[in-house]
Amino acid sequence: MIPRLLLSLLLSAVASRCLAGHAQQKPLVATEPEVETFYNSKKLHGRFLHITDFHLDPFYSQFSSTDDDDACHWGQGSAGIFGAEKTDCDSPTTLINATFQWINDNIRDSIDFVVWTGDSARHDNDELIPRSEGQVIRLNEILVNKFVEVFGKDDNINDTDPTNDFIIPIVPNFGNNDILPHNIFDAGPNQWTEAFARVWQKFIPEEQRHSFERGGWFFVEVIPDKLAVFSLNTLYFFNSNTAVDGCADESEPGYEHFEWLRIQLQFIRQRGMKAILTGHVPPARTESKQNWDETCWQKYTLWLQQYRDVIVGGMYGHMNIDHFMLQDNDQIDARVISGESKSARSSPHSADFSIQKSAEYLTELRYGWSELPDNLKRHKSKASRGFRSSSNRDKNRRSKHDDFLEKIGGEWGERYSVTLVSASVVPNYFPTMRVFEYNTTGMEQATGKAKMGSDDSTISPSVETEKYRKSRGSKKHHSEKPKPPSKSQPPGPAYSVQPLSLLGYTQYFANLTEINAAFASGRHSQHRNFTYEVEYDTKTDTIYRLPDLSVRSYIDLATRIGDYKPKQEDVWLGASEESQSDASAAKKKKKHKKKKEHKKKKGHQSRKAINKFWFTFVDRAYVGAKSADDIRDQFGMDLED
Repeated sequence: MIPRLLLSLLLSAVASRCLAGHAQQKPLVATEPEVETFYNSKKLHGRFLHITDFHLDPFYSQFSSTDDDDACHWGQGSAGIFGAEKTDCDSPTTLINATFQWINDNIRDSIDFVVWTGDSARHDNDELIPRSEGQVIRLNEILVNKFVEVFGKDDNINDTDPTNDFIIPIVPNFGNNDILPHNIFDAGPNQWTEAFARVWQKFIPEEQRHSFERGGWFFVEVIPDKLAVFSLNTLYFFNSNTAVDGCADESEPGYEHFEWLRIQLQFIRQRGMKAILTGHVPPARTESKQNWDETCWQKYTLWLQQYRDVIVGGMYGHMNIDHFMLQDNDQIDARVISGESKSARSSPHSADFSIQKSAEYLTELRYGWSELPDNLKRHKSKASRGFRSSSNRDKNRRSKHDDFLEKIGGEWGERYSVTLVSASVVPNYFPTMRVFEYNTTGMEQATGKAKMGSDDSTISPSVETEKYRKSRGSKKHHSEKPKPPSKSQPPGPAYSVQPLSLLGYTQYFANLTEINAAFASGRHSQHRNFTYEVEYDTKTDTIYRLPDLSVRSYIDLATRIGDYKPKQEDVWLGASEESQSDASAAKKKKKHKKKKEHKKKKGHQSRKAINKFWFTFVDRAYVGAKSADDIRDQFGMDLED
């Protein structure tokens, strides 16, 4: 222990040098970017990047121990060159450098903007190398420099506008590990909003600096007069942030945040624009996992409902697993929103989100989806059996389908909204990133550079927000319920495909098991360099079969995942789809199960079957890091069930 303690003191003494790069790794040093400028009248590609949770750790040591106590800093072990996949270790500088190099070489020139949803600093997972405020800030500065390397302009030497430094807009976000202590974010202005106003000065609109320093929120018009991306400070909604208390009380920053969002979305609506909401901590809400205070979840769900004509979708990180969630408008409770009633759902958030805990959470999501209204078109109606005439059958089928549509909020499923959560760069499983495709019909050409905020003097969100702030001291001030779209308004971009609707995404991942092995053996130069490869593409996926990313598409997918008694062709017995003959033979074996029950051993796999949509959902949640057998054993069902 003494040598380790002495070494930790030495590391602390040279922390600034370590932050530039570990001795065994290529340092993160900003270089002069060699990029082209294509802002003015640039062609839209209809694609954007979502990347999250880098968790850069400059103290990561190759071939160190991956045990929790060692954190890939100490001892000898299997920590790979580009990271220790399937562990709790953070990202080495080699992984961050290689990731940005891959982005530069493969997608930089084919995307329109970047959504970066926080947690760039390492975890505080080693008491011998504690984090400091300066270290957290420096790690974020390093990530900013990496974005400059890839997306920075090379022709703005004499340009004094820091928000004009990139070829495309980049919208960052506060993560719960981008502050100290982690999770704790006081009402602003505070040292973190002031520090990040400087660190992110290239990203934050000049006219929104004051608002950002007050609460850490802002938005950017990534497509001028068409699309705005909102950076929400979800730490004010986060159950683990003990410095705040929900979103119902006017004195809380979460309350002010939603008032700010309401005002901005109202102006976005008036200007005929659309909006994407982004944040770090997603609004997970199950029995075992509630990330947000209930009053904040309630307001968020209400805001999504009332501004459904404006909001394209919501994108988050934090949880490290690839999944989605549905918000149900029928669960909105005005008494909870106003603070008149305390919801029992707001339980303390657990920082523990191990594979076991995440499995429980995913299972709870599925159970909730099993109770979604069922679509008659997916299953043959029992009423269609027997001796009814064809006309009666058709009439019965139509009425039941109409009942289904009524239950989901009409043809477009407007009872629900969708939140998308991407897996992370930090290799708790495998490093990932996601490239979305959106509809650019009728708007293939962007008009000028991206706006960093509204410059319309007749419509000033900042003025309206300031009026709200001044009214906070008045007892007459009450939260105003967001106005819904007009009844004549067509369905919004999250419900009906239209310009700016999300059409699909490609999920990329880096198989560190293969990459680390290749580099360690010296085979990389001949066989494999570091690369991200396609894990799946929703547009060509033969399992999910999502025609687009509309709410209705996700309702249908959630229903299929939640089906505990799927059709025979939707049941898998292993890692790949079984033939019909194999599936039939497996069912026949059920009859002999009781006779052979005493022979059953722990881990015996022939007894397990699994809904193929549920299997795929779990497999992708863990980025393919869990074996098919493990998924089937942990998440499958006995054949006789």
